[in-house]
Amino acid sequence: MSRKEEVLQDVVIKFAGDSGDGMQLTGSQFTNNTAMLGIDLATFPDFPAEIRAPQGTLPGVSGYQLRFSSDRVFTPGDECDVLVAMNAAALKTNLKTLKKGGKIIANTDGFDSKNLRLANYPDGVNPLDDGSLDNYEVIRMDVTRMTREALKDITMGTKEKDRAKNMFVLGFLYWMYNRDMENTIQFLKDKFGKKQEILDSNVRALQAGYNFGDTTETFTTRYRVERASMEKGVYRSIMGNQALTYGLIAASQKTGLPIFLGSYPITPASDILHELSKYKTFGVKTFQAEDEIAGITSAIGAAYGGSLGVTTTSGPGMALKAEAMGLAVMLEIPLLICNIQRGGPSTGLPTKTEQSDLLQAYYGRNGECPMPVIAASTPSDCFSAVYEAVRIAVQHMTPVILLSDGYIANGAEPWRFPKSDDLPPIEVKFKKELGHGEDRFQPYLRDEKLVRPWAIPGTPGLEHRIGGLEKQNITGNVSYDPENHQLMVKIRQEKIDKIADYIPEQKLDSGPSSGKILVLGWGSTYGAIKSAVAEMQGQGYSVSHAHLRYVRPFPKNLGQILKNFEMVLIPEINNGQLIKIIRDQYLIDAKGYNKIMGVPITKTELVMKLHEMLGSAN
Repeated sequence: MSRKEEVLQDVVIKFAGDSGDGMQLTGSQFTNNTAMLGIDLATFPDFPAEIRAPQGTLPGVSGYQLRFSSDRVFTPGDECDVLVAMNAAALKTNLKTLKKGGKIIANTDGFDSKNLRLANYPDGVNPLDDGSLDNYEVIRMDVTRMTREALKDITMGTKEKDRAKNMFVLGFLYWMYNRDMENTIQFLKDKFGKKQEILDSNVRALQAGYNFGDTTETFTTRYRVERASMEKGVYRSIMGNQALTYGLIAASQKTGLPIFLGSYPITPASDILHELSKYKTFGVKTFQAEDEIAGITSAIGAAYGGSLGVTTTSGPGMALKAEAMGLAVMLEIPLLICNIQRGGPSTGLPTKTEQSDLLQAYYGRNGECPMPVIAASTPSDCFSAVYEAVRIAVQHMTPVILLSDGYIANGAEPWRFPKSDDLPPIEVKFKKELGHGEDRFQPYLRDEKLVRPWAIPGTPGLEHRIGGLEKQNITGNVSYDPENHQLMVKIRQEKIDKIADYIPEQKLDSGPSSGKILVLGWGSTYGAIKSAVAEMQGQGYSVSHAHLRYVRPFPKNLGQILKNFEMVLIPEINNGQLIKIIRDQYLIDAKGYNKIMGVPITKTELVMKLHEMLGSAN
């Protein structure tokens, strides 16, 4: 049978099905396979909000979007080229994101009368038969029946056999995109090596899906995407929470401080606790506390004792940790609080992404309680962002908030990981003894950075009291004096402001240093902004992009950069938070673009907004 091969530059696939269909595993395996070929990629896992939504219903749909390209990519794509729909609900939920003319791989067993009813289709209506999909290329596959047929010699039950459906689909896609299956087979051996029947069923289903594409005359074209031109080095696919974990371990090794993570599980931060607990060989201690308050206070105790104290959470946990964060500010000890943001308020949208905790990070504590805020912008950037957050915490004796979000935490991209020698050193200074001429230890005597000494409990001669009550300047004794309180509030604020002297100046990511529009972003809007600005620049428009890592304090030159542009646009996945701070500090009439739907801003949306702003300016 004659087959032709077509070379594609860019492909976006959305895997979608019931939460029990294994779409996340299917997507992650295709992602790992893609990364091994040196093809650039970006992913967007889309989890159902309900842990156990009824099977076949719209709230139970789980998705995984993957974009892979021979060019550099910075977003998982605005629209899909291929939609894998394991049931009617998956099709209905995701059809709006599929390009006209795109491919739909439909598991016909998921479109029976029961599944159609659960997906809220009217009686007698089946989208596979009613002509509503005439603008798409529909590939019908009875995945359930063919999986069972492939596993007929295996003695497990039908329900257990059906769990391998996702492997059949993955095998077919490996055939369609001209891939080798060996890395997934090895993954299955590692995962199910001690469960032979489960291993055999998954491998057979994978091979059956591949063979289905290879032997069925319907499919006359296979596709291939060439490897991307990327900087030389050793790469791996990495998710944001993984990168954050590895950044913590690297910082621990560079500082010589053992990690203590005191945490309470919460979506989407829990994976950091899970991942970090695997690395006891690096001196890592993880403590799953009984609640959020115990998590952070145990980390404060560890930091006081000379460890790298870390706590991880999301927005609701930040609210519970607020009082203890104030204690850490009053103690002036290093502590890292990682907030992996999600939709709110309250429990809100636990599995959906949002950037709505910035004002909470800035102001969400009682009293005057300033803390540095660092924001990661991509999955791989979590490594260097948390590394820098640790540096600031230990060298400026302050708790630091690191902001990530669900999009970054669960998304994946290729990461060229650094060698240890390439990482900047992080010097840690402990006060180990009384200096010459000192008769007693002064715990709040400061250096040129306004940083007080870090003295480990039990060090002879360096005994001092701690607590949440206001400290007397220099001595650290409890003080209720009004003048002293004002002085200490001013000193604590000045210490945080002074960090701006020890961080890099803000640079433009792209575009001229002055002009019509500056798009100023922070966090996970990075990819969409970069892609939109690149498109506008390609059309000849004067548009530039700056992205903030240091959100508090801002880099010293940020104000001057903002003044160099006629207009400033600030896109955020919230109702306008950074824009309030920018307007307050720099008195500029910045414009916002806000999306609060639990999903990322797209490139297309920003391009339309930029055209609107440029049109109104003419």
